[in-house]
Amino acid sequence: MITGNKGEWSEIYTLLKVIADKQLFAGDSNLNKIENLIFPIIKVLRDESNGTFEFSYDNDLVIVKNNNEEIRISINEFKKQAYFLLSKLKEKTSATFSIPEIEQFINSFNSHSLKAKSTVKSDIKIVIHDQRTGTNPELGFSIKSQLGGASTLLNAGKTTNFIYKVNNLNLSAEEIEEINAIDTRSKIKDRIEELKKLKGKFQFKNPESSVFENNLVLIDSALPRIISEILLLFFTSNFSKTSDLVSEISKVNPLGYNLENNHPFYTYKIKRFLTDIALGMMPSKVWTGELDATGGYLVVKNDGEILCYHIYNRNEFEDYLFTNTKLETASSKRHEFGTVYEQNGQLYFKLNLQIRFL
Repeated sequence: MITGNKGEWSEIYTLLKVIADKQLFAGDSNLNKIENLIFPIIKVLRDESNGTFEFSYDNDLVIVKNNNEEIRISINEFKKQAYFLLSKLKEKTSATFSIPEIEQFINSFNSHSLKAKSTVKSDIKIVIHDQRTGTNPELGFSIKSQLGGASTLLNAGKTTNFIYKVNNLNLSAEEIEEINAIDTRSKIKDRIEELKKLKGKFQFKNPESSVFENNLVLIDSALPRIISEILLLFFTSNFSKTSDLVSEISKVNPLGYNLENNHPFYTYKIKRFLTDIALGMMPSKVWTGELDATGGYLVVKNDGEILCYHIYNRNEFEDYLFTNTKLETASSKRHEFGTVYEQNGQLYFKLNLQIRFL
């Protein structure tokens, strides 16, 4: 019997729903349909361990091909199963569960797994017809579901730590210990507060990982510094949404850009950063700027509607990431940040970057 969590079952839901809809709807930054941007679907492809499944249409039938076998199922059956699966996903409360009726349906065309093959970057590939260009591109998507918990865009690790010097301050070992012993709910914020009260000034030094630092520089040489400012603001204010943090930083303009013509320096650079993470940049691996075969996200909304965001419509994709993400505090113990430490007579403090969808 297949069991999975809501995110995993959402992959099957997306497959059934997209096939049933016969078209993809593009979304805007607020997760609304863009009414005049609809892509008719020619076929849907999904890689599983037992080969690639291809779903295409013959009037009101879906033709399922896998390993030279061909099965025909009515579109209405896909609609019915998608609707049934959505209702089950809404009522389930346990972490993982099985849905025998859906398992039976996907088994009827020889599919036996919830997730696409893990060696393949995209969860699902869709050949659309683009009315604007008359072409039929094959687009790869990762599936992001709002039916489960919010997923992360950038996972925390020691690789996502940023190191700051704490200047103007001499502390004894006892004083350092005292500050690090602050254990409130917002302990990192409070430790920074304490250091600032003692007239300590934070000065960005560098990201802990040179690979991540160079990945950032590759996207934009100002990014390490910009992200360090955003991180510090996040840990010392009540702002957490990416768009709010960037808006505040833009007002302060710590990099001293010429803003007299209202160039959106900070917004533009952070959008590029978010998009590259979404398309495959990882802090621990050298990023060459080559985009994955994926190129976008299919977002399953709470009401079951599915919207597509693709590098194909770059502006909508960037706006979606910018408007729908926030910074959050990961485990400081696990990722070793948030304490004062001394090295060669200089005090340092690390902050950590983790980005999650709203």
